[in-house]
Amino acid sequence: MSKTKGICILGATGSIGVSTLDVVARHPALYKVVALTANTNTDALFEQCLEHHPEYAVVVDEKRVQAFREKIKASIVSDIKILSGAKALEQVATLPNVDSVMAAIVGAAGLLPSLAAAQAGKTVLLANKEALVMSGDIFMQAVTESGAQLLPIDSEHNAIFQCMPAAYKTGQHSPQARRILLTASGGPFRTTPLADLPAVTPAQAVAHPNWDMGKKISVDSATMMNKGLEMIEACLLFNMQPEQIQIVIHPQSVIHSMVDYVDGTVLAQMGNPDMRIPIAHALASPERFESGAEPLDIFKVARMDFEAPDFNRFPCLRLAYEAIHAGGIMPTVLNAANEIAVEAFLDGQIRYTDIAVVIERCMKAIPVRPADTLDVILEADQQARAVSKQLLAGLDS
Repeated sequence: MSKTKGICILGATGSIGVSTLDVVARHPALYKVVALTANTNTDALFEQCLEHHPEYAVVVDEKRVQAFREKIKASIVSDIKILSGAKALEQVATLPNVDSVMAAIVGAAGLLPSLAAAQAGKTVLLANKEALVMSGDIFMQAVTESGAQLLPIDSEHNAIFQCMPAAYKTGQHSPQARRILLTASGGPFRTTPLADLPAVTPAQAVAHPNWDMGKKISVDSATMMNKGLEMIEACLLFNMQPEQIQIVIHPQSVIHSMVDYVDGTVLAQMGNPDMRIPIAHALASPERFESGAEPLDIFKVARMDFEAPDFNRFPCLRLAYEAIHAGGIMPTVLNAANEIAVEAFLDGQIRYTDIAVVIERCMKAIPVRPADTLDVILEADQQARAVSKQLLAGLDS
């Protein structure tokens, strides 16, 4: 790790982006920030520009870019090149002096720049699970054809990757690994009476007991849709069948996932719930360096509990298994419908329990067809969003 590597952080102002910059700042001889991007949070992006002095800054929201440009121009980092719009994300993700791309834009918006980075042969640090869920084999094929390196950042997938055999590469099938045990915290409503779930508020849903995450991801954790998306992603990353992915609720969030081997050995990756750990692992790969995370105090943990998920409590998990078994565009439909339903819930338009209702009805309304081109995937994404918005209007409040 002697050569300084250039890094582009897509979604720099989100929780993953902030954690990445924290880790990178600890190793200035190893990483140089080339590009930072944000959608609307230009105040945070400006502060990051002052601290890390990237060559490029991207403001996706074109209404905010002029004010941001003037602010940069009047600052001590006036030489930063300012770009705007969604296409600029792909531009900075494929710059010649970018070695690694942290793909941390939440939702479908992260697909095209993440895919562009893969096609350009970059080391893609994938924190955006939706990009892989949507594009599936197309994304993995791009990685193979370009020679890109794909390293998972989600704590669970990073844990699985760490527990795989030596020299394992994502996308390979390991005959030694029999099963993946994908852990989940169970979120804030793991023990809430089912009758009380329709009345839970957005504020309650985003109050995750263990992890500090954005609102959308926190709601996905509460419904366990995040675990459904992670199951689909794990099938692609580790070339396994859905039946080989067992979801295990582990409320303490100390074991981040496990791999069950054919000889009966089960390897687990453990650590405090701090995203700087998987970020540092991917940034230092195949070596390791300091992340800033607190060491795990196993005596403080004291005990670890495990339980099977209840599909009555977490219907989104059932829908994710149905989507991957249906194949084709259905994982794309699942993801798009979820994004619309979660946004509606956060805006107070629908009840918490309506999230799964919207997704299931959308999946039933759209026929399965092969997801063999990017155009088909993007069309299915837009169709599912339109159908979901229509379904919102038909729900009883």
